[in-house]
Amino acid sequence: MRRFLFVFSVLFFSVFSAQTKPNLVPYPQSVEFSKGEFILSNTTAVKGNEKSFEYQFFLKSLNKNYQLDLSKNERTHGTDVIFVSVDKDKKEDYEINVAENFMSVIGKDDAGLFHGIQTMLQLIQNSKDGKIPAVKIKDYPKFAWRGMHLDVCRHFFNVDEVKQYIDYLAMYKLNTFHWHLTDDQGWRIEIKKYPKLTEIGSKRKESMVGAYVDNTFDGKPYGPYFYTQEQIRDVVKYAQQRHITVVPEIEMPGHALAALSAYPELACTKGPFESATKWGVFDDVFCPKEETFTFLENVLDEVMKLFPSQYIHIGGDECPKTRWKECAHCQELIKKNNLKDEHGLQSYFIHRIEKYVNSKGRKIIGWDEILEGGLAPNAAVMSWTGINGGIEAAKSGHFAVMTPGAYCYFDHYQGDPQSEPNAFGGFTPLDKVYSYNPVPSELNPEQAKYILGVQANLWTEYITDFKQVQYMIFPRLMALSEVGWGTADPENYKEFESRVIGQFKILDGMKVNYAKSIYNISGKVVPANEGIAYELTVSQDPAGIRYTTDGTEPSLDSQVYQNPVRVKKSMTVKSAYFEDGKLKSAVSSQEFTVSKTTGKKITLEQQPSENYSFGGAFTLVDGIIGNTRQLGKTWLGFQGKDVVATIDLGQKTSFSEVYFNTLENKGSWIHLAKSAQVFVSDDGRNFKMIKEIGTQEIQDSKGKITLNVGNQTSQYIKLIIENAGIIPAGNPGADSKAWLFVDEIGVN
Repeated sequence: MRRFLFVFSVLFFSVFSAQTKPNLVPYPQSVEFSKGEFILSNTTAVKGNEKSFEYQFFLKSLNKNYQLDLSKNERTHGTDVIFVSVDKDKKEDYEINVAENFMSVIGKDDAGLFHGIQTMLQLIQNSKDGKIPAVKIKDYPKFAWRGMHLDVCRHFFNVDEVKQYIDYLAMYKLNTFHWHLTDDQGWRIEIKKYPKLTEIGSKRKESMVGAYVDNTFDGKPYGPYFYTQEQIRDVVKYAQQRHITVVPEIEMPGHALAALSAYPELACTKGPFESATKWGVFDDVFCPKEETFTFLENVLDEVMKLFPSQYIHIGGDECPKTRWKECAHCQELIKKNNLKDEHGLQSYFIHRIEKYVNSKGRKIIGWDEILEGGLAPNAAVMSWTGINGGIEAAKSGHFAVMTPGAYCYFDHYQGDPQSEPNAFGGFTPLDKVYSYNPVPSELNPEQAKYILGVQANLWTEYITDFKQVQYMIFPRLMALSEVGWGTADPENYKEFESRVIGQFKILDGMKVNYAKSIYNISGKVVPANEGIAYELTVSQDPAGIRYTTDGTEPSLDSQVYQNPVRVKKSMTVKSAYFEDGKLKSAVSSQEFTVSKTTGKKITLEQQPSENYSFGGAFTLVDGIIGNTRQLGKTWLGFQGKDVVATIDLGQKTSFSEVYFNTLENKGSWIHLAKSAQVFVSDDGRNFKMIKEIGTQEIQDSKGKITLNVGNQTSQYIKLIIENAGIIPAGNPGADSKAWLFVDEIGVN
């Protein structure tokens, strides 16, 4: 039995013809144009199963967006109509056929129909004068899990805003909404058996503001903010209608301060506790005692009644073992169950929770730290620290969702950090998201079947309102959608970029506050003869770029950009894009500090973390001093690794000073270096140490290290910067590997 639906629109945006690629995101698997076109008119009828959500969704979308009420138009013949039908085949596939007399979309199931509707709306939105080129589209997704995450704990977003977020996912054919509902900074879900979770845990006395290193607070009480169970049912139904599964996350055993503030007896110590006012990771976590498991099981009972999703996310990430090491009960539990250590205790905790969730017919998914001590039998892994968690899970026969921070963390900067709002750190521009392949090359075809798909995450430490949510997800959500759909083509990124710009017209109509970083000038340092050059690019005609090197603001009368700007001395390059005589971009400013190492060949014995590796080793000699308030694209980050850098000066060179920068941000597990040694060599093989400094000297310098090495002449310089190692007790992230952030290595 097929259901038929007829739809029409007369609001038109950009032109496309049979000779150009239509502005569709995500791009379909197969698009074939033919001669002819379908001409829409305001007499086009709307027919179908009036009780179906898809039918009503079409009518309401047309009425809301285009002020068209076509519900009363009727047709008894097969022309001037758009046919929409469903084949019950339990797939997300669909087909669209545009001919001179009709348009049709056939969904293999209701989800396929809905996806086809989204594509049809984009076809209509991109038409001109009601003319849609004749085309056949056959389409289906590559990955079963195409997700977006939203953290509502650090900052809260109301039901209407959450529904808008779901609408954005639906527009671009994502099918999973990961709702992060509990954390140290707030408990956001009503649990009727434990009312103090929302009475106490849904608020905090103040919030951290500005960059983390500023360590400043607003002094304003935050909350109580939470969702009632009735509101959650409403959101879940709203998402289901749009063929989106809502996966709730209840954090355990770490990130539990908000819960412990309400029920301190669930901790290893007596407390008292309060919801965290700072961002970061904290030592007080759930204690694995029977009353804790009873509490969590009761919480999960209520959660599973609200969320029909197959998977329940139980967190499992960033759980310090400090309290467990000091807890007599925990140590006795380790002995009693023959566990190796506290990591084994984490595995024991996750196994207990999984067994309970499985008994209710559900499955758990957790961040890749749930691999610690051994993975629970039926657990799925969400791989965020990199891709290794997903690889390990897939090779052992466990499903995995790939969400590595380097590609999928939308709280990272997406443009030049100097011209972007304050963000968490990292640098994840649109093209990097688009370049991601969720299936690691390390997996064979059989193992690759365990990769469920891809997800991007939006953590909200620095996102205080919904306008900023919009800014951080758009346009990167479009790149994610095409990666998840399986049609991303990184080699033709510019073509994708042009489609993104076309989509901006739709977002403008919706009054979405999307990031315009794509219009801003992007700068990249490249090696040049005896130094470096600064390469400028823009998504539009590069002839519109103007720049200065004397510190003045660029204008139409400034130098026209033609070739990379040579940087032979310390200077500031400012650039901007002009179109039709008007400034169209933000002004980009980059300061350069040139030394004898600038632009020289550099090698690293150990590579930085993928999240903080932009530019690779060359970042350390690119002439740019990192901004201590922005961990964007000017720092390299190493977790648990020393920096061993060797620089080839090209010839014997005289110098008397070596400098480098490190950071301290203990709340984010970033510690100053433990020591540093400088070595020199004439052949690049045999080195001798000429300078060494220890922890106290580095602490006194506050990370800005300048080493006087006397009068030296050599071709090679090796710098060893020692990582702080394991974070000691009493610090956030105790017992974990410390981060070491390093920037420019200079020689004078």
